[in-house]
Amino acid sequence: MAPVVTRPLEGRRALVTGGGAGIGRAIVLALAAAGARVAVTDLDESAARAVTAEAGAGHVALRLDVTDAAETARVVAAAAEALGGLDAAVANAGISTMARVVDLTEAEWDANMAVNAKGVFLTDQAVVRHFLARSTRGAIVNTASLAAKVGAPLLAHYSASKFAVAGFTQALAREVAPQGIRVNCVCPGFVQTSMQAREVLWEAELRGVTPEAVRAEYVALTPLGRLQTPEDVADVVVFLLGDGARFMTGLAVDVNGGVFMS
Repeated sequence: MAPVVTRPLEGRRALVTGGGAGIGRAIVLALAAAGARVAVTDLDESAARAVTAEAGAGHVALRLDVTDAAETARVVAAAAEALGGLDAAVANAGISTMARVVDLTEAEWDANMAVNAKGVFLTDQAVVRHFLARSTRGAIVNTASLAAKVGAPLLAHYSASKFAVAGFTQALAREVAPQGIRVNCVCPGFVQTSMQAREVLWEAELRGVTPEAVRAEYVALTPLGRLQTPEDVADVVVFLLGDGARFMTGLAVDVNGGVFMS
């Protein structure tokens, strides 16, 4: 019987955006537990530092605004220098707001697109440039959403940004496959985070129901019968970055408890 690999990312060096809270925090901790050294980046540098400390020795925290091309390139280079290179990246930074399309502002549309779609593009671009310059057969995972598979009422702008992530992931994966670089994305469902807590309140107000009713509906829509945890997503990210997923690229992997089955 083959031995069980308990630290499948031993010796790997990874960058995570939006690593200061929620799904990003869980990804950082899972990568560290799997043996990777991690550059934890976030717009909130203090949050990134707190997660870095939580992950233990050998990691680094950096402030990053993923909507700024020059800053993203600089921080990716700084992360690579601090870790001695990069083998993996997780473009996870994201935001959300909620409104009916008839009430949606141009500013809300632009903000969601800037962070959720452009931020993934800029992060992946900088990381791929690093991989290509060093002939690194690296791996990237982008965070999309259930809303990248099924258009979400009250979240049309967010859905559009996440559909963009899924399409970009597939296109980039085809471009860089000849160089041995893999690119996938994960599509979480109803994940218990501070972002979800805000969304529950917004949705309850917009629909004229209670927050408890909204949460109950989320659970009812989930065949596995519970709200998702950030760790449910993080464990799949670890797998996708590891050798067990060596022949997987261009995929939008559903991690949603069965809400959507493709």
